[in-house]
Amino acid sequence: MARRTILSAPDRGHQGPLLQVEHLKTHFNAAVGVVKAVDDVSFTLERGKTLGIVGESGSGKTILSRSVMGLLPPKNVIRDGSVLYEGTQLAGLGHAAMRNIWGTEMAMVFQDPMTSLNPVMKIGKQITESLIFHLSMPTGEARQTAIALLASVGIPEPAQRFDEYPHQLSGGMRQRVMIAIALACGPRLLFADEPTTALDVTVQNQILDLLQLQQAERNMALVLVTHDLGVVAGRTDEIAVMYAGKIVEKAPTSVLFSDMKMPYTEALLRSIPKLENKPHTRLSVIPGRPPDLVNPPTGCNFSPRCPYAQPRCFEEEPVLQPPATPGHEFACWYPVGTPEGDDARRRNEAAGTPAAAAATGAPLSEAHDG
Repeated sequence: MARRTILSAPDRGHQGPLLQVEHLKTHFNAAVGVVKAVDDVSFTLERGKTLGIVGESGSGKTILSRSVMGLLPPKNVIRDGSVLYEGTQLAGLGHAAMRNIWGTEMAMVFQDPMTSLNPVMKIGKQITESLIFHLSMPTGEARQTAIALLASVGIPEPAQRFDEYPHQLSGGMRQRVMIAIALACGPRLLFADEPTTALDVTVQNQILDLLQLQQAERNMALVLVTHDLGVVAGRTDEIAVMYAGKIVEKAPTSVLFSDMKMPYTEALLRSIPKLENKPHTRLSVIPGRPPDLVNPPTGCNFSPRCPYAQPRCFEEEPVLQPPATPGHEFACWYPVGTPEGDDARRRNEAAGTPAAAAATGAPLSEAHDG
């Protein structure tokens, strides 16, 4: 069955990257001022590859994904920059054009399936509506395809689940349904936005394994959005670390973990609980809080929380440096693992700055908000 005609269809003969984002900005006009949620972000993604976008809550990673897909509110949004998908410019396309690209070319697995799924619509209906709209499938064929999709994502008794409502399924099964909906029309690019939120550890691994399996079977590109560096370790080809709406470090996954340079990346890694730690071991924390995106600090956005920060960090904003290691870019004046970075860290530890105290495991009372 042929697909519906796609407005502004991507160029299948395009030889460049599947997705190329350049200088993307997404700002919101709020009562308090302009919120710079995504501020001058650039990256590329090749066909069949996986990009991890990592950062704590408020870093801009979810807005970045929604901005690339055009899933933004219709009002009070300032969007600038370029989003090339298969050589076709998506930035500025209207809702009608994007509606025919959603699902067939790119799709998203949202982070909370209980609120993303329609609670008063049966599971099967939520899958078949995209098959009928985009692929013009007859109802009977759409039903069989949906049942096969449910089976492919590991849902037992898929024919029975087809006629059930979301509240009748567990959290893990609802997330599998979300994946089935996203994959229904065979997209070439999938965004998975915190796909393991609120799931227990065993189910988290099952969902991540399922995404990898489906990606390999479909030769699909995947953008894995998460706050946890542990989630993207071993599951991505490249990682982009976001802070305050900007990419502050970007590298191939193996390079990032073996030679991370940005203090924020190091802080994220330190905050992951370790199995070898004894019970009741104090967790490492990042002191302070993310910056105000309406009135960000002068200089480096991370400087008030950084154990390496020096006077220059509070005065000049660093930009992504040209990579010395292929593909490895970072925005820092005193990088981790360099002589100047080590010296800056030692000076701060000697002075007892809050950020340095928290990074070395000092009591939280000593690592107050900066």
